[in-house]
Amino acid sequence: MDKNIITVTSPLLPDLDEFHKMLEDIWDRRWITNNGHYHKELEKALAEYLKVPYVSLFTNGTLPLITALQALRITGEVITTPYSFVATTHALWWNGIKPVFVDIDPSTGDIDPERIERAITPKTTAIMPVHVYGKPCKVDKIQAIADKYGLKVIYDAAHAFGVEVNGESILNAGDMSTLSFHATKVFNTIEGGAMVMHDAKTKQRIDYLKNFGFAGETEVVAPGINSKMDEMRSAYGLLNLKQVDAAIEARHRVAVKYREALRDVEGISFWDDMPGVKHNYSYFPIFVEARKYGMTRDELYFKMKEQGVLGRRYFYPLICEFSTYRSLESSTRENLPNAYKMADEVICLPMHHLLGEEDIERTLNCIVR
Repeated sequence: MDKNIITVTSPLLPDLDEFHKMLEDIWDRRWITNNGHYHKELEKALAEYLKVPYVSLFTNGTLPLITALQALRITGEVITTPYSFVATTHALWWNGIKPVFVDIDPSTGDIDPERIERAITPKTTAIMPVHVYGKPCKVDKIQAIADKYGLKVIYDAAHAFGVEVNGESILNAGDMSTLSFHATKVFNTIEGGAMVMHDAKTKQRIDYLKNFGFAGETEVVAPGINSKMDEMRSAYGLLNLKQVDAAIEARHRVAVKYREALRDVEGISFWDDMPGVKHNYSYFPIFVEARKYGMTRDELYFKMKEQGVLGRRYFYPLICEFSTYRSLESSTRENLPNAYKMADEVICLPMHHLLGEEDIERTLNCIVR
């Protein structure tokens, strides 16, 4: 990568000397996967840091979504959002479940609870919302709807590492929450993910399912999958956990500078922090209203790219526009006006812990004219 390029994100990397010492210990233990020492330590440390009762580690962020659906025996139809990364809906498709898209709240990018109830049919078994950009969904309203109709709620919390509302982890909402620890996330294990659940019995079932269904040396209790995290990435995660707060604070400082500079730019809008919410600043989306700004979103996106500033159009196109989902009745622009509008206007600006003053200035100079 050209050092003059400003990337949209940059991975949080542990100290190499510390990591090397942990690798030496792993080599000495000669136990590199299958619920090893560092795997257990990371699960405990994450449960404490995230203020949740139980954490089960996975080898990536997609497999806990797939496994959660299996564990809760979800079938039929699941109501979800088109405004997310494709893994959200792919997890449904891989389980033979029909996604039903409902529109988003334009003030957050999250699924609009007011639209959920009208999409429920006799085939609906669950709701799968996404905390988009780490902005917490209206979990109380979603839970009330789920309780009324006897539905399960699985949150795709890939963006929501460490996010809290009034001191309570957003990951405790619903029946289960899943996380991604991909290299692009605030906290990463290179590739990795996790599931959060409420009780020991469910954790035991999940741990069986992610290890082929084995409940002992010779007993298989379910048709499981292999999605365990290894010792190397678990050790890497333990080291990153020690520095993630500093990285989040660095991201916060970038967000403050962006907001100060863009506040009065006509045709450019963004979101401020939500009251009572501890944010993780995983993304900084701006929205380009072409008529007022004098340039379309794509024109600005490519202008930035030409100047070595790599924003990303998260999330464009919408999931419902991809060939697999395009023919679904719920995929129409008429059904999803807010989602289509947001997808057509969004650019996520560079946002990571290594951005310096010059990087921020270069990024803003592309936008402020």
